[in-house]
Amino acid sequence: MPESSEDPKTRANAGRLAQIFTVLQRSFALNLSKELAPGHVSFSQYCLLSFLREQSLGMTDIAQRMGHSTAATTGMVDRLEKLGHVSRATGQTDRRKIFVTITSSGAALVGKVHDDMISNLLKMMDVLDPDEQKAWLQIYEKIFTYCHAQ
Repeated sequence: MPESSEDPKTRANAGRLAQIFTVLQRSFALNLSKELAPGHVSFSQYCLLSFLREQSLGMTDIAQRMGHSTAATTGMVDRLEKLGHVSRATGQTDRRKIFVTITSSGAALVGKVHDDMISNLLKMMDVLDPDEQKAWLQIYEKIFTYCHAQ
């Protein structure tokens, strides 16, 4: 049976994980910033491009996925459009609806950053044996599933 979140040991472990996450996030953010800064793309804009790599989205869908207001989303899409990373088109059945699509330039940027992330993860995985690598992936899959459902 899992320990209660009120258990002092569990709370201490959560505190340690918070420290670890802070270091990991900083490490990843610094590496992302090196790639994104030359193209003047923020981390939030990169996340949006990653969503759009999977499918075109309407402005309301983007706002919901990003957790932003539609006004903030419009500003973000405006900036990415000026950089040539996205394009907009009206809906075929409802011309009032605007869909945003990633361009080849945006897809190339996401691909480059994704490849760099893989390279960085491979370096991290070098300190783990194959069983630890498998366990790490299994744990992160569970965490991903939990976060994705939120």
